[in-house]
Amino acid sequence: MSQHQLEIHSENILPIIKRWLYSDKDIFVRELVSNACDAIHKVKILRDQGLAQAQDEDFKIEIKIDKEQKTLQFIDSGIGMTAEEVQKYIAQIAFSGAEDFVGKYKTNNEKDQFIGHFGLGFYSAYMVASKVQIDTLSYQEGAEPVLWTCDGSSEYTLEKGTRTTRGTTITLFIDKESEEDLEERRMREILKHYCSFLPYPVYLGASLINSQVPLWIKPASECTTQDYLEFYRYLYPMEEDPLFWVHLNVDYPFHLKGILYFPKLKKDLDLNKTSVKLYCNRVFVSDNCKDIIPNYLTALRGVIDSPDIPLNVSRSYLQMDRTVRQLSSHISKKVSDSLSTLYRNERDRFISCWEDASWVVKLGILEDDKFYDRVKEFLVWKNTGEQWTTVEEYIERNRDKIPEKVMYSNDMKHATHFLEIYQQQGIEVLCANSPIDPYLMQFLETKLSPVVFQRIDAGINDHLLDKTREKTVLDASGKTAATVLADFVRSKLTDHTVTVEAKSLASDSIPGFVVIDESQRRMRDYLMQMDPKEAMNKMAQLKAHTFVVNTNNPMMHAVEKIDAIDPNLAQDIVMQAYELSLLSQREMDPATLNDFVARNNRVLDKLTKLASEK
Repeated sequence: MSQHQLEIHSENILPIIKRWLYSDKDIFVRELVSNACDAIHKVKILRDQGLAQAQDEDFKIEIKIDKEQKTLQFIDSGIGMTAEEVQKYIAQIAFSGAEDFVGKYKTNNEKDQFIGHFGLGFYSAYMVASKVQIDTLSYQEGAEPVLWTCDGSSEYTLEKGTRTTRGTTITLFIDKESEEDLEERRMREILKHYCSFLPYPVYLGASLINSQVPLWIKPASECTTQDYLEFYRYLYPMEEDPLFWVHLNVDYPFHLKGILYFPKLKKDLDLNKTSVKLYCNRVFVSDNCKDIIPNYLTALRGVIDSPDIPLNVSRSYLQMDRTVRQLSSHISKKVSDSLSTLYRNERDRFISCWEDASWVVKLGILEDDKFYDRVKEFLVWKNTGEQWTTVEEYIERNRDKIPEKVMYSNDMKHATHFLEIYQQQGIEVLCANSPIDPYLMQFLETKLSPVVFQRIDAGINDHLLDKTREKTVLDASGKTAATVLADFVRSKLTDHTVTVEAKSLASDSIPGFVVIDESQRRMRDYLMQMDPKEAMNKMAQLKAHTFVVNTNNPMMHAVEKIDAIDPNLAQDIVMQAYELSLLSQREMDPATLNDFVARNNRVLDKLTKLASEK
């Protein structure tokens, strides 16, 4: 067996870098400015170790455009290079100067992080340049300036440079296809996009690019409410102010900083897209953090910065691994902890944000059992008394009246006739008007078993009835008055699939109401959201319901007398009572609305004539 080394030829690798390594051509700006930033940081470390002379005010990066010469220059006051270092770090593709430096001058300061890792960033320049020159002077005493020139082929020249001060000037001779990069406005946009938060001043001509302080690097104790709001406005200038925010600062088992904001949710919210910006050592990486942010937190906005995130070789996107999953889990925990603190310490503020924040919390519960365990203490619902309560608190208060049940309504405004009965009985009803609530309630039933959720019109519960007025006396045919009334109403309905029952309701004002089984309604609503076509095919069996007639309602008794005078009018009145129940409970088929209005006018006309005849 013989052992050999792989041979890599620049004439093969450079076309790959130029065409395939980077998904976005603009990234060459990010890479060259990042390298300049690393070069300055190296000088700073050497100075702090007493190995170099440098002043903070000298640290800066300049980008200069020369349209006539068709060149872009990236100028830094960094560490510079000797001829030997140019051949080592530039001529050897994929040799990382940052990692080599760390090996020699390692510090224990977490701030001493370098941006570059792979040693390929410099060669992104060839995506836009036909030729590149490096004019560099090392910080070392007595060093000579070096000029490196390469047209992207496998050959380069090395000669004496012209720099007289420490640092590096990289000159890109822009090719014809990329001349748009010589436009100052475009270059400013690119620099703002990638380099707004770098630690050393970046200038385009005389204009400072990174004047905004990256708030996430400051301790939360040093940030004011105004600081957070102003930073949000900088990130999202066209948006309303956020509801509240979470400041992240993690040192173990990984390094992570950031600020996550809860925005006011919009109707066009896209849960498949995140608006959180991802940074690595203050350099913009991506505006899509979907892999590092759990799905249920994609509505959040802000910034996450971590040197530990695993990026692909072009630093364009995340590579999934254990670290990313840990980051995702930790971010979720920090969000839930912050919400819990807000709930305990600033209850009014929490409630004012709950309408928007509840979407995030409820989605999180459905996707992550651990998240549920952390947020259940502040999963609150408004009740009929305009108070906010958890389900557990509701169960405890109502245990004697409705054991193992949680009564709810999805429409507090249009179900007042039901709510009055429950209020008279001293039973709370929770408001559950979010589209996600049915799924959440089904999940909670698995956690709170044998407790079940029931909509107020999903059953004929004892607390809806007044048993002291039940019509139990049998007539000559052996039927009770309730049975006779139920048979009469059933005979007048045109929809013979409807089940009719007559009950002694606690309120006389309700002619009747429609009962749809809880599980059946949930199945119907689920199918309508998942597969409307399938739901329509099964709608006949999903429409099964019961019309409960109130034996204590005067109108339902009067209609029997009207039947002896005008059977058609009696039928119209019964149909109106039935369809009014459907309408009030939002169960009416829109296709029947015209018939409903015509019948209503007909009933009013006939009743007017009957009254005038008397």
